[in-house]
Amino acid sequence: MSERRSVILMVLSLVLTLTVIPLSGCNAGARAANELVVTGSTTILPIAEIAGEMFTDDNPENKVLVSGLGSSAGIETVSRGSSDIGTASRDLKEEEMELGLYDTPLAYDAIAVIVHPSNPIDDLTKEQVRLIFNGTYTNWSELGGNDVRIGLVNRDEASGTREAFYKIAMEKSPFDRTAAVLPGTGQVRSVVAQAEGAVGYISLGFVNNEVKSISVDGIEASAETVVDGTYPISRLLHFFTPGEPTGLAKEYIDFVLSDEIQNGIVIDAGFTPISAGEDR
Repeated sequence: MSERRSVILMVLSLVLTLTVIPLSGCNAGARAANELVVTGSTTILPIAEIAGEMFTDDNPENKVLVSGLGSSAGIETVSRGSSDIGTASRDLKEEEMELGLYDTPLAYDAIAVIVHPSNPIDDLTKEQVRLIFNGTYTNWSELGGNDVRIGLVNRDEASGTREAFYKIAMEKSPFDRTAAVLPGTGQVRSVVAQAEGAVGYISLGFVNNEVKSISVDGIEASAETVVDGTYPISRLLHFFTPGEPTGLAKEYIDFVLSDEIQNGIVIDAGFTPISAGEDR
C-alpha cells in the first residue's frame, strides 16, 4: 500500500467517526404562526442558535427553530417555503439569483487554512494553497515542511464554506477527488487536529488551539485583516428571505443585527460585525 494511500485511509477512518450533522429544531412543514424556522449554514449555526434563545427569552410567546444542514439546504428550503430564513456562508450562485431571495448580510468572516499543530509551516501563498487542494503537492516537504504526506480534508458540496473556498482560493479549479469530505466545520477541525499531515479549511470563528491557522500571502486571518480586505480568503455571511423580511422574521433579523448581538455574540463567535466593514 502506498504511503499516500495510507494517509488518505487514516484521514477517512477519522471521518467515519465524526460525520454527525448538527441539527436542532424540527421540520418546518406544520409550523405555527409564532414559530420561526431558520435553516442553513453550519458556520452561522452558533450565532443563529444563541440569538434564537435570547430572542425567545425576550419574546416567550415565540419559538425559533434552528438547524444546520448547509448553505445550499438553507437556500433551497427558504426558496420553497419550508423555512422562513435561509442562512448561507456564501453568495448566491448564478442559477439561484432568479429565486427572488432578499439578502441581509449578517457578518464578515475569514476562511482559515488549518493544519495539525505540529506542522512547522506557518505561511503559504494563495497559489500554494490552490495547488495543495488540487493535488499537485502531495508531501509537506515540497513546501519546506516535514517529510509527511498531505492528507486533504474537504467539505461536502452543500457547504457554503466549500463554495466560497472554491471561488476565492481555488479560483474555480477542481479539488483533488481523493480528499476526505465532511459535512460540518467541526468535523473538519477534529480530523485535522488528529492527523499530522492533514490540512483543511474552516471559518475563522471555529479555529481553536487544537489546530493551527496558517497565514496566506503573509497575512494572518483575523477580524482586522477581514475588515481591511487584506486577508485574501474572506466572505460575507447571509440571511436570505423570500422577499424583504416582515413579521417575526424581520423582528429576529433586526435582533441579530442589533448592537447587543453584533458586538457580543458575533464577536464572541469569532466573526466581524457587519457594521465594521461598511467603509470597505
